[in-house]
Amino acid sequence: MGNARLAVVTLAVIMLLIGSAAAQSGFRFVDGVGFNDGGPDAGRYGGFAGFYAGAARANWMQQATSVDGFSRADAIFPSAVVRRGATATPWKRAPQEPALTYEAPRSAGGGRFTLDQFLERNPTTGLLIARDDMILVERYQYGRNDRHRLTSFSMAKTIAAMLVGIAVADGAIKSIEDPAERYVPGLAGTEYGRTSLRHLLTMSSGVAFREDYDGTDDSARLGRATLGGQSPGGVSAVAQFNDRTAAPGARWHYASAETYVLGLVVRAATGRPLVDTLAERIWQPMGAEADATWLVDRSGQEIAHAFFNATLRDYARLGMLLARGGRAGDRQLIPAEWLREATRPHFTGAQTGRNLGYGFQTWTLPENDGSFALQGVRGQAILVDPARRLVMVHTAVRPDARDPRGAETFALWRAVKQLVAH
Repeated sequence: MGNARLAVVTLAVIMLLIGSAAAQSGFRFVDGVGFNDGGPDAGRYGGFAGFYAGAARANWMQQATSVDGFSRADAIFPSAVVRRGATATPWKRAPQEPALTYEAPRSAGGGRFTLDQFLERNPTTGLLIARDDMILVERYQYGRNDRHRLTSFSMAKTIAAMLVGIAVADGAIKSIEDPAERYVPGLAGTEYGRTSLRHLLTMSSGVAFREDYDGTDDSARLGRATLGGQSPGGVSAVAQFNDRTAAPGARWHYASAETYVLGLVVRAATGRPLVDTLAERIWQPMGAEADATWLVDRSGQEIAHAFFNATLRDYARLGMLLARGGRAGDRQLIPAEWLREATRPHFTGAQTGRNLGYGFQTWTLPENDGSFALQGVRGQAILVDPARRLVMVHTAVRPDARDPRGAETFALWRAVKQLVAH
């Protein structure tokens, strides 16, 4: 028994040493794209000799299996496909990466660091920086690459909001002042059913919902009812949250259930799966190079508040579409007025208590320069500056939902913005 225990400890030490060595060995570059089989603390993420521990439904969120789980969610859970079109919009590539340095915030220990040091300090799986049609930086760690579909977590909320805007423009949704129950009869008589789409879009329904990521909160209950497949899904997943504690619009309160309700509304109003509308109206005309996926519950409903999966370059294409006011070439894919309304702060950073304002399922940045963000837990972000036509995509496997080191991503973004003139 003693020898067996010693062998396990020895293997763990070897994994940590290999992970550390891989992180220090740096990147290999192929046609301007950087790949690293290692990454910070690779051993803690299940890394061993360039391979990573496989994830399953029961453990995909755990640190030791998150590298595999966050890049293969659609193989672990049921999903629906967002089909790419016949032709991908090409990227140009800068002849060399910009020389970036940034000032880390106090929450990340402070200090000035380079781009390489950012990647050595943060569990980044993918980082892409683009301006207009040119990629300035594209890097992958932990053995991930440009073919992996990386999961969005709550970045999907902004995608859901864009689908609401398209449905409004098409007349399928008559008004965002309508209550959700007008489109989803199964919600009739419930507090979410009585809530207007406007207040769902701005996370201000007033319906009680605790989202603390402690495994016992309401977001965990929603997860069990959707991703966990422990209920039929659909209306039943959100009907369980039916206690109103504030008047609609009176206060901002983050609640993933509100986005799920919006997904139900869009699907009912259009009579089509979200993935089909997304493919036809955004994914294909913007020139995505790969299929995307969206995890679905037992009813077949897309889990609108999270779990969209796409390649890094396609996330960047989506970000650039938003930076260009919803236009791709000569086509207006997302209504321009809707996008402006979605990306302005309906609630300020002081009201959210997070230093970031909130629009329609979209975070607005404190610079008040029109920039905004799609954000997901554990380090997922698409940062967009329309004035500079600048986008930064960051995917990661941060060990917990509220890792204070996440502020370092925003510090790098500010450095990118300072480097790129208007």
